[in-house]
Amino acid sequence: MVNEKDVRKVAENARINLDEGEASKFAEEFTSILEKFETLDEVDTDDVEPSFHPVDVEPETRPDEKEETLDKEEAFQNTGNEEEGYFKGPSA
Repeated sequence: MVNEKDVRKVAENARINLDEGEASKFAEEFTSILEKFETLDEVDTDDVEPSFHPVDVEPETRPDEKEETLDKEEAFQNTGNEEEGYFKGPSA
């Protein structure tokens, strides 16, 4: 299914350098993985409802609670990246 040429092309697009023999090894591994997906495709799922979680999950929420916040002096005390009262991020 997957050959060395395919692996080398994907590696080139992803800018990954492959050593000698790696393309062949990965081609075999990818073929094996794809064969497992073919096995999964054979499973009859016609009467199975799709689900996002195999177990029902209830969201865990908590009420918001107002807490005391830091003043500007405390917020900026451990940074050198402050400019005109704001945190300064890296320039693009």
